[in-house]
Amino acid sequence: MPKPPDPRPSTPDDGRFAKRRVALGLGLTFFAAFELFKLPVILPLLLDDYDYPRTLAGGFMSVYALAGLLLSLPAGRAIARRGTTLPVLLAIAVMLAGNLLALVWPASGAAMLAARALEGSGFAVLAIAGFVLASSGAPPRRRALVVGVLATWIPVGQLLATALAPALITLGGWRAMWLAGTAVTAAFGVWGLYLVAHGGWSVGSVPDRERRAEPAPLGASRRHDLVLAGAVFMLWSGQYFAYMTWLPQYLVEVHDLGIGGAALAYALPSLLMLIGCPATGWLLHLGIRGGGMMVAALAVQTLGWWMIPAADDAIIGLVALALYGASAGVIPTCLLALPGHLGGDAGTQARAFGIMMSGRNLGVLIGPVLLAMLFDINRSWALAAPVFGGSTLICLLLGGALATRLRKARP
Repeated sequence: MPKPPDPRPSTPDDGRFAKRRVALGLGLTFFAAFELFKLPVILPLLLDDYDYPRTLAGGFMSVYALAGLLLSLPAGRAIARRGTTLPVLLAIAVMLAGNLLALVWPASGAAMLAARALEGSGFAVLAIAGFVLASSGAPPRRRALVVGVLATWIPVGQLLATALAPALITLGGWRAMWLAGTAVTAAFGVWGLYLVAHGGWSVGSVPDRERRAEPAPLGASRRHDLVLAGAVFMLWSGQYFAYMTWLPQYLVEVHDLGIGGAALAYALPSLLMLIGCPATGWLLHLGIRGGGMMVAALAVQTLGWWMIPAADDAIIGLVALALYGASAGVIPTCLLALPGHLGGDAGTQARAFGIMMSGRNLGVLIGPVLLAMLFDINRSWALAAPVFGGSTLICLLLGGALATRLRKARP
């Protein structure tokens, strides 16, 4: 029997609309990650200039997570019901205000923390909107590949900041990095307004022309999977952001590297993660189970933490950095693929990403500050390996439980 025609056949406009969403989603997430990671590479300069307490300096990263923890679920629900246009434009405006406040009043630790909180509020909305736009704009047969590219947002942000830092610092110290962030923020605002004026780009529960009032509810089993995934994301993000926030300072203090050498070493795990994310997306596209890959990568990450006490040797330290970075791309790619794997329209995915990002942001909130507190206990990095090696081991066990649930649910 011939297949009946689709009452709403696709058109060339549908393809252009989908490609526009994918491109905008990737651009927003990469930009948000750059705003987050412009801090670590210039943190030694800020500490020299303003002598912030280390716990407060860790808070400059963690406050992004606090804003995300408060805003991820509301942002996911708002995007699911109303689309992305207004939330994204508001987020860009708030992020611009944060950049300007840091430039005006950097000597005050409280003002710098408030500036990073404003940036973090914009980051929380842009992250979810970017994920929804890119994932929902990709055709199902290509979604794993798009997610693999999407998962590179963190290393892309790190590498952009690392690549720009030496030249910008030479031109104008740490302020040049913030001025660059301000310029990029303004450029995204102009781009967003241009797209609104030339046809729109919003997506909510479904594209604008097909929108319904309320997306489908999440089932109990799906919600349990997402909460468990959020717990894995929390523990993994906590140790990862602690590692990547304080790695430049660790390399300067323990290995006597200058700011340039620390930036180059810092770039190694980011570069390997940049390769690992799309490679993992390709393996998912080929049908390789994400749960098994995630568990194997978590085992390597756990080993990386326990290798730190032996990393005084340059070769061992380089191997530890390489192993850590190579495995780091697998975990977020598998987790970010989960909403699409579980099915549902764009609105359902928005709420799913909201749950998972809440877990991620809680980890980012705790990790950098916890590592700073551990340093302050005995003025050394000695407690980092046992504490974060232990938390990553727990993450490995939860990841195994999640992989088992998904394998049983999807034979």
